[in-house]
Amino acid sequence: MVGSNAFSYFNILNKAADASWIRNELITNNIANVSTPNYKRKDIEFQTYLARELQGKGTLDQRVANADLNSLDASVYTDSSSLSYRLDGNNVDIDTESAKLAENQIRYYTLMDAMNQEVSRIKMVLTNN
Repeated sequence: MVGSNAFSYFNILNKAADASWIRNELITNNIANVSTPNYKRKDIEFQTYLARELQGKGTLDQRVANADLNSLDASVYTDSSSLSYRLDGNNVDIDTESAKLAENQIRYYTLMDAMNQEVSRIKMVLTNN
């Protein structure tokens, strides 16, 4: 993380990209365990924490600048641990996981693109006096 409020937007993007990366690993693990008896799918919670952190008064820029990045740590959880879609106790649906994987990959690449654009803007400001 970059230690300045001027880089809060970049730092939030970085936290979101980290959460998306972890989610990608969890989804691929879910897919790998689609045939494992009693396996329960895992997922990550980040978007709710981000939305909560960015609520409040002021402009979005002000809320981003004042965001507490330490409270934006994602948490891994077991989804519907007491439910099962199948007789073997597994609750992974391959079609749902495949769709979630595609959605998450789009989110991750979009975050990477936004971060690259932000770095390009900073470089442009620093090199053009």
